Amino acid sequence: MTAFEYVIVLISIILGLGITQIMTGLADLVHQWGKVKLYWPHLIWIVLVFVLHIQDWWDTYNLQTFQPWRLPTFLFFSLYPVNLFILARILFPFNPPEGIIDLKVFYYANFRKFFLCTMVLNVLSVVANIIVRGIEANQLIAVSIFALLGSVAWRNIQQEGVHKLIALGLLLALTIGIIVNWNTWLIG
Repeated sequence: MTAFEYVIVLISIILGLGITQIMTGLADLVHQWGKVKLYWPHLIWIVLVFVLHIQDWWDTYNLQTFQPWRLPTFLFFSLYPVNLFILARILFPFNPPEGIIDLKVFYYANFRKFFLCTMVLNVLSVVANIIVRGIEANQLIAVSIFALLGSVAWRNIQQEGVHKLIALGLLLALTIGIIVNWNTWLIG
């Protein structure tokens, strides 16, 4: 067993727990369907976080040649999936109220937490990319997302149009990222 094979197991478990949180949260919403009032920007966040879990698992394969694996290195690389897990957990009401579960109300009560976790993801991603690949131009996108989310969270901007644009913009950025990196995200 290589060092990579050893450390990827725990990272995969953490990512699997995050995916489980998302699927369980969605199943809970479906189970209580008659009491749920959906809000599409929140649903986009759920999709984004799910895809980020899969993307991190997929991209972790590129660490197989990373050497040497030391505990501090592993702890650093595990911060991203741990943060993804936390983000997945806070996307869903923990103890839904009696009556209607209004995801719009839930979103605006918690968007600052979502944004903060996403900002931490951006920082971790940039630092990890610098460690593994060096400085790349596409890291400017992560810095821009960090600044945008930080500004909205800091100012506690709750204008619905702003949040809809952010959700659509992030979904578009993720979609473009997948298309642009289509031929680089290969295993084998």
